[in-house]
Amino acid sequence: MTQREYLGKTSPAAYKAMVGLQMASAAGLDPVINELIKIRSSQLNGCAYCVHMHVSDALEMGIDNEKLHMIAVWHEAPNFFTDRERAALQYAEAVTRIGDGGVSDELHARVQEQFDPAEAGQLLAAIAMINVWNRVALATGRVAGTDERLAS
Repeated sequence: MTQREYLGKTSPAAYKAMVGLQMASAAGLDPVINELIKIRSSQLNGCAYCVHMHVSDALEMGIDNEKLHMIAVWHEAPNFFTDRERAALQYAEAVTRIGDGGVSDELHARVQEQFDPAEAGQLLAAIAMINVWNRVALATGRVAGTDERLAS
């Protein structure tokens, strides 16, 4: 796929609003959990651009390299993730694949056990935002390793 004109250039007001929503969704959310859900949702959506960006961010934050290698198989790697991280990853998968059955009452309860209501709201907002960014990146043909944030 050819890289296409980016939303920031074609629709700067919409892009600016999305950046604002991104910042608001991250406020008060554990930064490690935020990166884990961004990586997992991006993997599920097949967005190499976002996977590369967020793995790079996670490494800069000091998230353990072994943990990052295990995100795609977190179900089979319980020793690498806390209960909160596992609940967040499961929630990210359910919300990302919302059309495959939605978010079960059981999963909702698990998220509520691990996160207070404000955190759970931020988690949902962060998952929604990475799914929006994945769609923008995929629709505009973003290439992994070409992070526009570094171009300024």
